[in-house]
Amino acid sequence: MSTRAARFGRRRRARSLLGVALLAALSLALVVGLVGGCGGGLSGSQEGDGEPRTAAEGGETDATTESAVEGGGETTGGAADGASDPRKPYTAIAPPPDATPLKEAPGPPEPQGASAESTAVDQYGNPISPVTRTVPLGQTLVAGAQDPTDGPLKNNRLVAYYGTPLSELMGVLGESDPETMMAKLKEQAAAYSALDPSRPAIPTIEFIASIAQSEPGTSGLYISQAPGEAVEEYAQLAEKHGALLLLDVQLGLATVSDEVEILRPFLERPYVHLAIDTEYSVEPGQVPGVDLGNVDGAEIAEAVNNLDRLVEENDLPPKILLVHQFESGIVTNKQLIQPTENVEVVLHADGFGGPEAKLTKYDLLVRDEATQYGGFKLFYQQDAPLLSPEQVLQLDPAPAVVTYQ
Repeated sequence: MSTRAARFGRRRRARSLLGVALLAALSLALVVGLVGGCGGGLSGSQEGDGEPRTAAEGGETDATTESAVEGGGETTGGAADGASDPRKPYTAIAPPPDATPLKEAPGPPEPQGASAESTAVDQYGNPISPVTRTVPLGQTLVAGAQDPTDGPLKNNRLVAYYGTPLSELMGVLGESDPETMMAKLKEQAAAYSALDPSRPAIPTIEFIASIAQSEPGTSGLYISQAPGEAVEEYAQLAEKHGALLLLDVQLGLATVSDEVEILRPFLERPYVHLAIDTEYSVEPGQVPGVDLGNVDGAEIAEAVNNLDRLVEENDLPPKILLVHQFESGIVTNKQLIQPTENVEVVLHADGFGGPEAKLTKYDLLVRDEATQYGGFKLFYQQDAPLLSPEQVLQLDPAPAVVTYQ
Protein backbone atom coordinates (compact mmCIF):
# COMPACT_ATOMS: atom_id res chain seq x y z
CA MET A 1 0.00 0.00 0.00
CA SER A 2 2.88 2.37 0.72
CA THR A 3 4.22 1.85 -2.81
CA ARG A 4 0.90 2.84 -4.34
CA ALA A 5 0.64 5.84 -2.03
CA ALA A 6 4.03 7.05 -3.15
CA ARG A 7 3.19 6.46 -6.82
CA PHE A 8 -0.01 8.47 -6.80
CA GLY A 9 0.66 10.82 -3.88
CA ARG A 10 1.52 13.80 -6.05
CA ARG A 11 -1.80 13.69 -7.90
CA ARG A 12 -3.79 12.96 -4.77
CA ARG A 13 -2.32 15.74 -2.64
CA ALA A 14 -3.13 18.19 -5.41
CA ARG A 15 -6.74 17.06 -5.61
CA SER A 16 -7.81 15.60 -2.28
CA LEU A 17 -9.84 18.66 -1.27
CA LEU A 18 -11.39 18.83 -4.73
CA GLY A 19 -12.46 15.19 -4.45
CA VAL A 20 -14.26 15.91 -1.17
CA ALA A 21 -16.01 18.90 -2.71
CA LEU A 22 -17.12 16.92 -5.75
CA LEU A 23 -18.47 14.15 -3.53
CA ALA A 24 -20.52 16.66 -1.58
CA ALA A 25 -21.79 18.24 -4.79
CA LEU A 26 -22.84 14.89 -6.24
CA SER A 27 -24.61 13.90 -3.03
CA LEU A 28 -26.53 17.20 -3.03
CA ALA A 29 -27.43 16.77 -6.70
CA LEU A 30 -28.66 13.26 -6.00
CA VAL A 31 -30.97 14.51 -3.26
CA VAL A 32 -32.30 17.28 -5.51
CA GLY A 33 -32.82 14.80 -8.32
CA LEU A 34 -34.81 12.43 -6.16
CA VAL A 35 -37.11 15.28 -5.18
CA GLY A 36 -37.35 17.25 -8.40
CA GLY A 37 -36.66 14.80 -11.22
CA CYS A 38 -34.07 14.77 -13.99
CA GLY A 39 -32.63 17.95 -15.40
CA GLY A 40 -29.46 19.82 -16.21
CA GLY A 41 -26.80 19.37 -18.85
CA LEU A 42 -23.17 20.02 -19.71
CA SER A 43 -21.56 23.19 -20.95
CA GLY A 44 -21.06 23.89 -24.64
CA SER A 45 -17.29 23.59 -24.22
CA GLN A 46 -17.62 19.93 -23.32
CA GLU A 47 -15.57 17.50 -25.39
CA GLY A 48 -15.19 13.75 -25.37
CA ASP A 49 -16.68 11.00 -27.48
CA GLY A 50 -15.22 7.79 -26.16
CA GLU A 51 -12.20 8.22 -28.45
CA PRO A 52 -9.31 10.68 -28.24
CA ARG A 53 -8.76 13.32 -30.93
CA THR A 54 -11.83 12.29 -32.92
CA ALA A 55 -15.27 13.89 -33.05
CA ALA A 56 -16.98 10.51 -33.33
CA GLU A 57 -20.74 10.70 -33.50
CA GLY A 58 -21.94 7.37 -32.18
CA GLY A 59 -25.31 6.78 -33.84
CA GLU A 60 -28.05 4.25 -34.04
CA THR A 61 -28.60 2.64 -37.41
CA ASP A 62 -30.64 -0.23 -38.72
CA ALA A 63 -27.86 -2.53 -37.53
CA THR A 64 -29.63 -2.96 -34.22
CA THR A 65 -32.86 -4.09 -35.79
CA GLU A 66 -31.15 -6.21 -38.42
CA SER A 67 -29.10 -8.13 -35.87
CA ALA A 68 -31.84 -8.42 -33.28
CA VAL A 69 -33.68 -11.67 -32.74
CA GLU A 70 -37.42 -11.53 -32.28
CA GLY A 71 -39.00 -13.66 -29.63
CA GLY A 72 -36.20 -13.31 -27.07
CA GLY A 73 -37.75 -13.56 -23.64
CA GLU A 74 -36.49 -13.05 -20.13
CA THR A 75 -34.89 -15.74 -18.01
CA THR A 76 -36.41 -17.11 -14.85
CA GLY A 77 -33.72 -15.21 -12.95
CA GLY A 78 -36.00 -12.20 -12.56
CA ALA A 79 -39.42 -10.74 -13.14
CA ALA A 80 -40.31 -8.94 -16.35
CA ASP A 81 -39.95 -5.50 -14.75
CA GLY A 82 -36.73 -6.19 -12.86
CA ALA A 83 -34.72 -8.88 -11.11
CA SER A 84 -36.02 -10.61 -8.00
CA ASP A 85 -32.89 -12.35 -6.64
CA PRO A 86 -30.88 -9.86 -4.51
CA ARG A 87 -27.67 -11.80 -5.25
CA LYS A 88 -28.38 -11.73 -8.99
CA PRO A 89 -29.92 -8.30 -9.53
CA TYR A 90 -30.37 -8.65 -13.28
CA THR A 91 -32.58 -10.34 -15.85
CA ALA A 92 -30.83 -11.94 -18.80
CA ILE A 93 -32.59 -12.26 -22.15
CA ALA A 94 -33.56 -15.90 -22.64
CA PRO A 95 -32.70 -17.48 -26.00
CA PRO A 96 -35.57 -18.58 -28.24
CA PRO A 97 -36.70 -22.22 -27.85
CA ASP A 98 -35.06 -23.28 -31.11
CA ALA A 99 -31.65 -21.74 -30.34
CA THR A 100 -28.73 -24.09 -30.97
CA PRO A 101 -25.30 -24.13 -29.30
CA LEU A 102 -22.67 -21.78 -30.64
CA LYS A 103 -20.92 -23.24 -33.68
CA GLU A 104 -17.75 -22.51 -35.56
CA ALA A 105 -18.64 -20.11 -38.36
CA PRO A 106 -16.72 -18.40 -41.14
CA GLY A 107 -14.41 -16.40 -38.91
CA PRO A 108 -13.91 -12.67 -38.91
CA PRO A 109 -11.26 -11.53 -41.36
CA GLU A 110 -8.25 -11.93 -39.10
CA PRO A 111 -5.10 -11.04 -41.03
CA GLN A 112 -3.29 -14.13 -39.72
CA GLY A 113 -5.77 -16.50 -41.35
CA ALA A 114 -8.64 -18.03 -39.41
CA SER A 115 -9.11 -21.50 -40.89
CA ALA A 116 -7.15 -24.54 -41.98
CA GLU A 117 -7.86 -23.66 -45.62
CA SER A 118 -6.19 -20.27 -45.27
CA THR A 119 -4.04 -19.21 -48.22
CA ALA A 120 -2.45 -16.28 -46.40
CA VAL A 121 1.27 -15.80 -47.02
CA ASP A 122 3.95 -13.63 -45.44
CA GLN A 123 6.07 -11.00 -47.22
CA TYR A 124 8.32 -13.74 -48.66
CA GLY A 125 5.44 -15.81 -50.04
CA ASN A 126 5.61 -18.47 -47.33
CA PRO A 127 2.27 -19.80 -46.02
CA ILE A 128 1.15 -18.41 -42.69
CA SER A 129 0.11 -21.12 -40.28
CA PRO A 130 -3.52 -20.97 -39.14
CA VAL A 131 -4.07 -19.42 -35.73
CA THR A 132 -4.70 -21.97 -33.00
CA ARG A 133 -7.31 -21.00 -30.43
CA THR A 134 -6.05 -20.36 -26.95
CA VAL A 135 -9.44 -21.39 -25.50
CA PRO A 136 -12.39 -23.39 -26.88
CA LEU A 137 -14.93 -21.62 -29.05
CA GLY A 138 -17.28 -19.52 -26.93
CA GLN A 139 -15.20 -19.56 -23.74
CA THR A 140 -15.06 -16.10 -22.21
CA LEU A 141 -12.32 -16.64 -19.64
CA VAL A 142 -8.87 -16.01 -21.09
CA ALA A 143 -6.47 -18.93 -21.13
CA GLY A 144 -5.48 -19.99 -17.63
CA ALA A 145 -7.89 -17.64 -15.83
CA GLN A 146 -10.51 -18.57 -13.26
CA ASP A 147 -13.52 -16.81 -11.79
CA PRO A 148 -14.08 -17.63 -8.10
CA THR A 149 -17.06 -15.26 -7.89
CA ASP A 150 -20.72 -15.79 -8.59
CA GLY A 151 -20.75 -12.55 -10.55
CA PRO A 152 -22.67 -11.62 -13.71
CA LEU A 153 -19.91 -12.80 -16.06
CA LYS A 154 -19.69 -16.30 -14.63
CA ASN A 155 -22.59 -17.58 -16.71
CA ASN A 156 -23.74 -14.57 -18.71
CA ARG A 157 -22.56 -11.99 -21.22
CA LEU A 158 -23.11 -8.24 -20.93
CA VAL A 159 -24.37 -6.39 -24.01
CA ALA A 160 -24.09 -2.67 -23.32
CA TYR A 161 -25.08 0.65 -24.82
CA TYR A 162 -22.47 3.35 -24.16
CA GLY A 163 -22.94 7.10 -23.87
CA THR A 164 -24.67 9.88 -22.00
CA PRO A 165 -28.21 11.21 -22.32
CA LEU A 166 -26.68 14.69 -22.08
CA SER A 167 -25.27 14.57 -25.62
CA GLU A 168 -26.36 13.10 -28.96
CA LEU A 169 -22.71 12.95 -30.06
CA MET A 170 -21.44 10.51 -27.47
CA GLY A 171 -23.30 7.30 -28.03
CA VAL A 172 -26.68 5.63 -28.12
CA LEU A 173 -27.94 6.92 -24.77
CA GLY A 174 -28.33 10.45 -26.12
CA GLU A 175 -30.21 9.52 -29.29
CA SER A 176 -33.64 8.57 -27.93
CA ASP A 177 -35.75 8.62 -24.82
CA PRO A 178 -34.80 6.11 -22.10
CA GLU A 179 -37.55 3.58 -22.74
CA THR A 180 -36.93 3.53 -26.50
CA MET A 181 -33.22 3.08 -25.86
CA MET A 182 -33.90 0.21 -23.47
CA ALA A 183 -36.13 -1.56 -25.98
CA LYS A 184 -33.38 -1.39 -28.62
CA LEU A 185 -30.78 -2.55 -26.12
CA LYS A 186 -32.86 -5.60 -25.28
CA GLU A 187 -33.18 -6.41 -28.98
CA GLN A 188 -29.43 -6.22 -29.41
CA ALA A 189 -28.85 -8.39 -26.34
CA ALA A 190 -31.35 -10.93 -27.67
CA ALA A 191 -29.19 -11.44 -30.77
CA TYR A 192 -26.33 -12.69 -28.58
CA SER A 193 -28.57 -14.89 -26.44
CA ALA A 194 -29.88 -16.57 -29.60
CA LEU A 195 -26.39 -17.24 -30.95
CA ASP A 196 -24.89 -18.39 -27.66
CA PRO A 197 -27.77 -19.79 -25.57
CA SER A 198 -25.36 -21.18 -22.99
CA ARG A 199 -24.53 -17.61 -21.95
CA PRO A 200 -27.71 -15.46 -22.00
CA ALA A 201 -27.00 -11.75 -22.45
CA ILE A 202 -27.75 -9.15 -19.78
CA PRO A 203 -28.77 -5.70 -21.09
CA THR A 204 -26.37 -3.13 -19.64
CA ILE A 205 -26.30 0.67 -19.65
CA GLU A 206 -22.78 2.13 -19.74
CA PHE A 207 -23.36 5.68 -18.55
CA ILE A 208 -20.49 8.21 -18.74
CA ALA A 209 -20.49 9.59 -15.20
CA SER A 210 -17.50 11.90 -15.59
CA ILE A 211 -16.81 13.41 -19.01
CA ALA A 212 -13.39 14.61 -20.13
CA GLN A 213 -13.17 18.32 -21.02
CA SER A 214 -10.78 20.45 -23.04
CA GLU A 215 -10.81 23.11 -20.29
CA PRO A 216 -9.90 22.62 -16.61
CA GLY A 217 -13.30 23.81 -15.39
CA THR A 218 -14.13 24.84 -11.85
CA SER A 219 -12.60 21.66 -10.43
CA GLY A 220 -9.35 22.08 -12.35
CA LEU A 221 -9.50 18.39 -13.25
CA TYR A 222 -10.55 18.66 -16.92
CA ILE A 223 -13.69 16.62 -16.26
CA SER A 224 -17.36 17.38 -15.74
CA GLN A 225 -19.41 15.22 -13.41
CA ALA A 226 -22.80 14.17 -14.75
CA PRO A 227 -25.60 15.59 -12.59
CA GLY A 228 -26.64 13.17 -9.88
CA GLU A 229 -30.25 13.31 -10.98
CA ALA A 230 -29.30 12.16 -14.50
CA VAL A 231 -27.37 9.19 -13.11
CA GLU A 232 -30.28 8.43 -10.80
CA GLU A 233 -32.76 8.38 -13.69
CA TYR A 234 -30.75 5.72 -15.53
CA ALA A 235 -30.04 3.80 -12.34
CA GLN A 236 -33.78 3.52 -11.80
CA LEU A 237 -34.27 2.60 -15.47
CA ALA A 238 -31.74 -0.24 -15.14
CA GLU A 239 -33.31 -1.51 -11.94
CA LYS A 240 -36.82 -1.40 -13.43
CA HIS A 241 -35.78 -3.53 -16.42
CA GLY A 242 -33.46 -5.94 -14.64
CA ALA A 243 -30.49 -4.39 -16.45
CA LEU A 244 -27.05 -3.57 -15.09
CA LEU A 245 -25.55 -0.07 -14.89
CA LEU A 246 -21.87 0.49 -15.68
CA LEU A 247 -20.69 3.91 -14.53
CA ASP A 248 -17.91 5.00 -16.87
CA VAL A 249 -15.26 7.51 -15.77
CA GLN A 250 -13.09 9.64 -18.06
CA LEU A 251 -10.44 10.67 -15.58
CA GLY A 252 -8.73 13.86 -16.71
CA LEU A 253 -6.52 14.75 -13.73
CA ALA A 254 -8.59 12.75 -11.25
CA THR A 255 -7.55 9.33 -10.00
CA VAL A 256 -9.66 6.22 -10.21
CA SER A 257 -9.94 6.21 -6.41
CA ASP A 258 -11.26 9.80 -6.53
CA GLU A 259 -14.02 8.68 -8.86
CA VAL A 260 -14.87 5.58 -6.87
CA GLU A 261 -15.45 7.75 -3.81
CA ILE A 262 -17.62 10.22 -5.73
CA LEU A 263 -19.71 7.40 -7.19
CA ARG A 264 -19.86 5.36 -3.98
CA PRO A 265 -23.58 6.09 -3.32
CA PHE A 266 -24.38 4.42 -6.65
CA LEU A 267 -21.72 1.68 -6.48
CA GLU A 268 -23.22 0.53 -3.19
CA ARG A 269 -26.25 -0.64 -5.18
CA PRO A 270 -26.08 -4.31 -6.19
CA TYR A 271 -26.68 -3.72 -9.92
CA VAL A 272 -24.11 -0.89 -10.43
CA HIS A 273 -20.55 -1.52 -11.67
CA LEU A 274 -17.50 0.52 -12.77
CA ALA A 275 -15.76 1.20 -16.11
CA ILE A 276 -12.63 3.27 -16.78
CA ASP A 277 -11.88 5.17 -20.01
CA THR A 278 -8.12 5.10 -19.54
CA GLU A 279 -7.07 7.22 -22.54
CA TYR A 280 -8.43 10.35 -20.87
CA SER A 281 -6.23 10.07 -17.77
CA VAL A 282 -3.61 12.81 -18.23
CA GLU A 283 -0.84 14.45 -16.21
CA PRO A 284 -0.57 18.15 -15.21
CA GLY A 285 0.13 20.22 -18.31
CA GLN A 286 -1.73 17.82 -20.60
CA VAL A 287 -5.25 18.09 -22.03
CA PRO A 288 -7.63 15.14 -22.44
CA GLY A 289 -8.49 14.46 -26.07
CA VAL A 290 -5.34 16.31 -27.19
CA ASP A 291 -2.78 14.32 -25.24
CA LEU A 292 -3.27 10.57 -25.15
CA GLY A 293 -3.32 9.57 -21.51
CA ASN A 294 -2.53 6.38 -19.63
CA VAL A 295 -3.22 4.62 -16.35
CA ASP A 296 -0.78 2.44 -14.46
CA GLY A 297 -1.89 -1.04 -13.48
CA ALA A 298 -1.15 -0.25 -9.83
CA GLU A 299 -3.85 2.44 -9.84
CA ILE A 300 -6.35 0.07 -11.42
CA ALA A 301 -5.38 -2.64 -8.92
CA GLU A 302 -6.15 -0.18 -6.15
CA ALA A 303 -9.60 0.38 -7.67
CA VAL A 304 -10.14 -3.40 -7.71
CA ASN A 305 -9.27 -3.51 -4.02
CA ASN A 306 -11.60 -0.57 -3.30
CA LEU A 307 -14.47 -2.36 -5.02
CA ASP A 308 -13.60 -5.56 -3.19
CA ARG A 309 -13.84 -3.78 0.17
CA LEU A 310 -17.08 -2.09 -0.87
CA VAL A 311 -18.59 -5.51 -1.60
CA GLU A 312 -17.45 -6.90 1.74
CA GLU A 313 -18.54 -3.89 3.80
CA ASN A 314 -22.01 -3.73 2.24
CA ASP A 315 -22.66 -7.46 1.70
CA LEU A 316 -23.10 -6.88 -2.04
CA PRO A 317 -22.98 -9.35 -4.93
CA PRO A 318 -19.70 -9.29 -6.90
CA LYS A 319 -18.70 -6.19 -8.85
CA ILE A 320 -17.31 -5.81 -12.39
CA LEU A 321 -14.41 -3.50 -13.22
CA LEU A 322 -14.15 -2.86 -16.97
CA VAL A 323 -10.97 -1.25 -18.35
CA HIS A 324 -11.24 0.41 -21.77
CA GLN A 325 -8.06 0.26 -23.88
CA PHE A 326 -7.81 2.49 -26.92
CA GLU A 327 -4.39 1.24 -27.94
CA SER A 328 -1.30 -0.49 -26.64
CA GLY A 329 0.58 1.26 -23.82
CA ILE A 330 -2.39 3.16 -22.40
CA VAL A 331 -2.66 0.64 -19.56
CA THR A 332 0.79 -0.11 -18.17
CA ASN A 333 1.91 -2.89 -15.81
CA LYS A 334 -1.17 -4.97 -16.57
CA GLN A 335 0.23 -7.86 -14.56
CA LEU A 336 -0.73 -5.91 -11.43
CA ILE A 337 -4.43 -5.99 -12.34
CA GLN A 338 -5.88 -9.13 -10.83
CA PRO A 339 -9.47 -10.16 -10.08
CA THR A 340 -10.53 -11.07 -6.55
CA GLU A 341 -13.18 -13.23 -4.93
CA ASN A 342 -15.52 -10.22 -5.16
CA VAL A 343 -14.46 -8.46 -8.39
CA GLU A 344 -14.50 -9.63 -12.01
CA VAL A 345 -12.04 -7.81 -14.32
CA VAL A 346 -12.59 -7.10 -18.02
CA LEU A 347 -9.89 -5.77 -20.37
CA HIS A 348 -11.85 -4.10 -23.14
CA ALA A 349 -10.59 -3.39 -26.69
CA ASP A 350 -11.96 0.03 -27.71
CA GLY A 351 -11.85 2.08 -30.91
CA PHE A 352 -13.56 2.13 -34.29
CA GLY A 353 -12.25 1.12 -37.71
CA GLY A 354 -12.14 -1.76 -40.16
CA PRO A 355 -12.58 -5.37 -39.04
CA GLU A 356 -8.93 -6.39 -39.38
CA ALA A 357 -7.66 -3.46 -37.31
CA LYS A 358 -10.27 -4.01 -34.60
CA LEU A 359 -9.69 -7.75 -34.36
CA THR A 360 -5.92 -7.37 -34.32
CA LYS A 361 -6.32 -4.88 -31.47
CA TYR A 362 -8.42 -7.39 -29.55
CA ASP A 363 -5.75 -10.06 -30.01
CA LEU A 364 -3.00 -7.72 -28.81
CA LEU A 365 -4.79 -6.08 -25.89
CA VAL A 366 -6.95 -8.93 -24.61
CA ARG A 367 -5.82 -12.37 -25.81
CA ASP A 368 -2.07 -11.72 -25.66
CA GLU A 369 -2.13 -9.68 -22.42
CA ALA A 370 -4.62 -11.84 -20.61
CA THR A 371 -6.10 -11.01 -17.21
CA GLN A 372 -9.54 -12.62 -16.78
CA TYR A 373 -12.26 -11.58 -19.26
CA GLY A 374 -12.26 -9.72 -22.57
CA GLY A 375 -14.52 -6.96 -23.84
CA PHE A 376 -15.09 -5.60 -27.35
CA LYS A 377 -16.57 -2.33 -28.57
CA LEU A 378 -18.48 -1.71 -31.80
CA PHE A 379 -19.59 1.56 -33.39
CA TYR A 380 -22.83 1.56 -35.33
CA GLN A 381 -21.72 4.36 -37.67
CA GLN A 382 -17.91 4.45 -37.60
CA ASP A 383 -17.09 0.74 -38.01
CA ALA A 384 -16.91 -0.11 -41.69
CA PRO A 385 -18.32 -2.65 -41.99
CA LEU A 386 -19.93 -3.36 -38.63
CA LEU A 387 -19.06 -6.84 -37.40
CA SER A 388 -22.08 -9.07 -36.80
CA PRO A 389 -22.76 -10.70 -33.42
CA GLU A 390 -21.88 -14.05 -35.02
CA GLN A 391 -18.45 -12.71 -36.01
CA VAL A 392 -17.88 -11.17 -32.59
CA LEU A 393 -18.55 -14.48 -30.86
CA GLN A 394 -15.83 -16.17 -32.93
CA LEU A 395 -13.16 -14.14 -31.14
CA ASP A 396 -10.58 -15.85 -28.95
CA PRO A 397 -11.65 -15.66 -26.15
CA ALA A 398 -15.28 -14.76 -26.81
CA PRO A 399 -15.96 -11.30 -25.33
CA ALA A 400 -17.74 -11.39 -21.99
CA VAL A 401 -18.80 -7.76 -22.54
CA VAL A 402 -19.88 -6.39 -25.94
CA THR A 403 -20.38 -2.62 -26.02
CA TYR A 404 -22.13 -0.60 -28.72
CA GLN A 405 -21.71 3.14 -29.28
